[in-house]
Amino acid sequence: MTTFSAHFLGCKVSFADAQAIRERLLADGHTEQERGAADVAVVNTCCVTHEAVSKSRQAVSRAARTHRRVYVTGCAASLHGAFDVAAENVTVVARTGEDAAAAVAGDVGPIGCVQSVPRLERVRAFVKIQDGCSFSCAFCVIPLVRGGTRSRRAEAVLGEIRRRVADGHREIVLTGVNLGCFRDRESGHTLARLIREAGSVPGVDRLRISSIEVNHLTPELVAALRETDTVSSHLHVPLQSGDDAVLRAMRRRYTASQYLAKVGPLADFNLTADVIVGFPAENDAAFERTLRVVEQAGITKVHVFPYSPRPGTITAAEDTVSPEVKKERGARLRALSEGLCHRRWASKLGATDRVLVDRPGRGYADDYSPWYVDAPVGELVLARAVGLSEDGILGVAG
Repeated sequence: MTTFSAHFLGCKVSFADAQAIRERLLADGHTEQERGAADVAVVNTCCVTHEAVSKSRQAVSRAARTHRRVYVTGCAASLHGAFDVAAENVTVVARTGEDAAAAVAGDVGPIGCVQSVPRLERVRAFVKIQDGCSFSCAFCVIPLVRGGTRSRRAEAVLGEIRRRVADGHREIVLTGVNLGCFRDRESGHTLARLIREAGSVPGVDRLRISSIEVNHLTPELVAALRETDTVSSHLHVPLQSGDDAVLRAMRRRYTASQYLAKVGPLADFNLTADVIVGFPAENDAAFERTLRVVEQAGITKVHVFPYSPRPGTITAAEDTVSPEVKKERGARLRALSEGLCHRRWASKLGATDRVLVDRPGRGYADDYSPWYVDAPVGELVLARAVGLSEDGILGVAG
């Protein structure tokens, strides 16, 4: 028997990939050890920014000092030059998803019997339905490390959801690199049809999609989101910039006005977004336009990324905005985001919402607003908003 630990950096897709490795090792009879030095460490890495690669390297270095073997998986493992490993106990697995899980499990080896996988600790399950991206945004390295878009069979996705529900998960999150590209042509499933069927699986209390490109917000998809009772009223729709010239330089496929028009029918949803600050084409006026679009779109939480040139991308040799300016713009955008979050939270005072408690004293409402509420972990409770804190809503269950 081998003891192991599994860690991930980055997005929900990275988490889903790390979980796939974890479950494969558990099924092969190995034992997870969260604290102390295990025999094997799996570090699922991220390469979306230079900082993400640096943090991934640091995590691998720490693991190499305390574990007999370390497997480096995920996006940074597939990025040329990200890991020039000198340590003999470190193996770089330049694969993602199920391929990485099979490679790690095959190298570690089973112990000769098949085990049932213990119930996962989290109350929500991340189910990957799609991987890869076939678009060519000027700044993005993901198509280089994950390849072109490809989808799982709808039958396999729905089967996994049924298994997750049987394991006790109350919320299902559909994840993927570019979810709107999901297609199962053989069965005729689009993302909209999959959402309707996934949300109707008995035992699914809440269904959420992790991120969707604005171009994929079709009338069919919006109807599915609205008409499926279990769908969360939250959408993460990357913006990247609110300036048309910057969007063109980024090779995004929409204008600021098109973005606003697409999210308009979802004004009652809680919208969150990614924004890059300091892209080479961004001047002060362009950044001011981004601030305005964030407010006009009704976005609350903004995930701010200082521009970081990525090897192999169109803008790999461009980085014209100073670190000081990136820092200042990032701080202003985060301050705006904080104010917009508090405005939405304040609008809930005195009202009730369904809160899924996912850790002691904490949980998320249907629109993914964070709540503090005293209720058992794993319970879906009605809570009344009685106050606000710096990072969430204070609620009373009952």
